[in-house]
Amino acid sequence: MTGKERFLAAARCQTVDRPPVWMMRQAGRYLPEYRRLKEVHPFLEMVRTPELAGEVTMQPMRRFAFDAAIVFSDILVVPEALGQGFSFGDGRGVRMEFTVRTEADLRRLRPEGAAGRLEYVFGALRQSRAALGPQRALLGFGGSPWTLASYMVEGGSSGDGAAVRAMAARRDPVLSRLLEMLSEVLAGYFRRQVEAGADAIQIFDSCAPWCEGYEEWSLRWVREIVRELGGRAPVILFARGRNRCAAALASTGADVLSLDWETPLGEARQSAGRAVALQGNMDPAFLEGEPDAAAEEARRIVAGMAPLGGHIFNLGHGIRPAARPECVAAVVDAVTGCRA
Repeated sequence: MTGKERFLAAARCQTVDRPPVWMMRQAGRYLPEYRRLKEVHPFLEMVRTPELAGEVTMQPMRRFAFDAAIVFSDILVVPEALGQGFSFGDGRGVRMEFTVRTEADLRRLRPEGAAGRLEYVFGALRQSRAALGPQRALLGFGGSPWTLASYMVEGGSSGDGAAVRAMAARRDPVLSRLLEMLSEVLAGYFRRQVEAGADAIQIFDSCAPWCEGYEEWSLRWVREIVRELGGRAPVILFARGRNRCAAALASTGADVLSLDWETPLGEARQSAGRAVALQGNMDPAFLEGEPDAAAEEARRIVAGMAPLGGHIFNLGHGIRPAARPECVAAVVDAVTGCRA
């Protein structure tokens, strides 16, 4: 099987010769070629330039035998396309140009044609699709409505999501309308990603731990997006800190649940309640230690999932800047050496 065939079969819970392997947030400061490029081109310039984004997407694919690549982009390009710009500055993480907390704030957003203002993302997908060829899969991605709304309400990075949690607690209609707007825009954005060459879409609900009333404020909107996509491509859902809600996550219709390392995959398989594939779930800290230990942990995860099927090997969170390329290579070798 080609890497692409292996990935798509596993995403649909079919038997494959070995688990497909890729790694979330593949581009990063752990690769010297990425660091060299970033010395010349700032992060947002690379995101907004299809040729540069395509180059960054391909860098880890040239080094390692991954079965799939994920396009180089950022979840916050969607709020920016709506009219709420963002930046990184002063070591304080993400900063949005304004907050969205009132009716007046909501009126500043322009959902009409938002997906069309993201043509540079589709260009990066087309560049990456051509460079990858037919042998390996390509993933598009975006944030969940709840996660994007959290950044938009908080005005950037936040330690506790106090403002968005308060809006949810008082059932603020501004938050409801913002989530509805985001779900509609994201559905169109993901359809365009598939048309540009994405074989699957990953939805990142990174702010899930802040969400009380998870069904009402997050999952219902993910469910709408999956319905709107209509099976055009497999959907992978990553909801940070929500492993123990596997059945609820599976109820969205997502084809794959991407899980962090805090819950055994076998336990999640039992609780999911339907034939849904699982992605994960190696602790990224193993990539910052010794290659032999990283390889052994990879083999342990693969062996545990072998009798259950429908497994895509991945990290339980994004790869971090301190990762060692030799550890990544050891993990990939360990997984690709396994057989069903």
